[in-house]
Amino acid sequence: MADNYLEYSFTVRPKQPATDILLAELNELGFESFLETPEGLLAYIRKSKWEDSGLDEVSVLSNPKFQIDYKYSEIESQNWNQEWESSFEPILLGHHCAVRAPFHPKPDVKYDIVITPKMSFGTGHHETTHMMLQFVLKNQMQGKSVLDMGCGTGVLAILASMRGASKVDAVDIDHWSFLNAQENVKLNHQEQIRVREGDVDLLEGVKYDVILANINRNTLLRDISHYVAHLNLGGILLLSGFYKEDLPSISEKCAKYELSFQENLENNDWVSAKYVF
Repeated sequence: MADNYLEYSFTVRPKQPATDILLAELNELGFESFLETPEGLLAYIRKSKWEDSGLDEVSVLSNPKFQIDYKYSEIESQNWNQEWESSFEPILLGHHCAVRAPFHPKPDVKYDIVITPKMSFGTGHHETTHMMLQFVLKNQMQGKSVLDMGCGTGVLAILASMRGASKVDAVDIDHWSFLNAQENVKLNHQEQIRVREGDVDLLEGVKYDVILANINRNTLLRDISHYVAHLNLGGILLLSGFYKEDLPSISEKCAKYELSFQENLENNDWVSAKYVF
């Protein structure tokens, strides 16, 4: 029997920055996908992985600066996927890149990425994915070996491959994301991308010229040492999934492993940063 999902519907006042904080905290608890609404946020998690008491760990719910109400319901994953598809809008990054669903018309751009987002994070709508796409566009990928860590839909790996990367690995610990990334790789005719299910333990004996990691603050701080161990000298580490106020701690940890800060992008208090080894 398929594992049904719980849909939590949050009403948030004022909407920002509370919605972004809420999303980050829910992500830490294992919520797999999110959809912003005019009222706040929809968040999805497998029923088998969740207990209501888990929300006790979400500090923003008790923050007196915000009023956050919620309700939840159990839904079948296929119905959720249909809703995702009906609400998914194409993303355009200038005249260079588009991220769209199969039912959207083909745009006049150099890199046309078609994805079926389903339950996976990384459609390009969230600020972090959008900035990481910008970084992939502005940095050299031709002939590079690339790792997309925490790949979600696989959209970053797909763009790196389209831009001429010689080798691309896409890794995610979530089974649904693993399957979805495989599907999107085939959909975009980028079968040379190797999609793997797991974590940093899969990287043993492999090094890359570029590592992309759009995850979250705590995971990044924990795994930066692992990324460095698998980064070629002169290689690039592109990180996202954290807030502006977290940048100093991320940069401090990177400097500890001889990673030099180069630049960062900002979007609604979210940050993506570039480091060179």
